[in-house]
Amino acid sequence: MAFERVCALNDVAEPGALRVELADIDIAVVRFEGEIYAIEDMCSHAEVPLSEGDVEEFKGAPTIECWLHGSCFDLRTGEPTNLPATEPVSVYPVRVEGEDVFVDTESDGTLPVAANS
Repeated sequence: MAFERVCALNDVAEPGALRVELADIDIAVVRFEGEIYAIEDMCSHAEVPLSEGDVEEFKGAPTIECWLHGSCFDLRTGEPTNLPATEPVSVYPVRVEGEDVFVDTESDGTLPVAANS
């Protein structure tokens, strides 16, 4: 893993998203109910920035909504939770150290599914 500092924690509204432009990809750093997520900042349906959409709970999942057509993406998995999007977007491991947010930019964009206890 190669974590890279992408922003200060205070740069991300609660709830809200911040677009971070990196060399290889644009990432939305998202804050919702005290948690920080990193998700590819491009809707898989319409190719518009997800960071411009609303962050909210949808069907029990923390999501970000594409402002153009209303598709929501689960912040934990990148999976769309409603149509018209049918393809997931990449999600990345996040680490918060003090007031800094770090994202593993060398991750393959998929996170392992948590085992049910």
